[in-house]
Amino acid sequence: MAQRLAGNGRSSIIYGMTHPLVTQLHFARSEFMRCLEGLSDEDARKRLLPMNCISWMIGHLAVQEQFYWIYLAQGKVIKPKLYELVGYGRPASTPPLDEMLEAWQAITAVADDYLTTLTTEPLTTHLTQGETESRESVGTMILRTTYHYWFHTGEAHAIRQQLGHGELPQFVGNMETAVYRPHG
Repeated sequence: MAQRLAGNGRSSIIYGMTHPLVTQLHFARSEFMRCLEGLSDEDARKRLLPMNCISWMIGHLAVQEQFYWIYLAQGKVIKPKLYELVGYGRPASTPPLDEMLEAWQAITAVADDYLTTLTTEPLTTHLTQGETESRESVGTMILRTTYHYWFHTGEAHAIRQQLGHGELPQFVGNMETAVYRPHG
């Protein structure tokens, strides 16, 4: 199980028995948040076309996590209006940074209620909620979510560079919490 620790207003995960794929997702999340350090609401809401703004990206990643790990896995929705604002294919929006961060934090905390319980066995199964069944296995969904974070981390970095932000991370951060370990 993962244990949350508070520090500097953010939470981090100490990895114990968490499945290695979930550990990598947690690391991708932390790197995305590291990319956002020092970002103002004004800059988070700027759109450099054709890209979406950074605050949209935060909410957009939260939408995916809510659909996969809260709705499909747990049968609930905690931010019902978020998809309309920042979902895939929805009209462009420039939501407030604090609202998107709050939604992301709430969603990832509830998502972790499911993710931190995963073992290898269910990773090849498909989640079902009512008539909705996932197109991909749980393991593939974890990979898709992880890669989605890396995609938007790079995009957010590019936006911040274009906005003239200095002292941005130059490389993948401290991997002490996401080191390779065999799982079996």
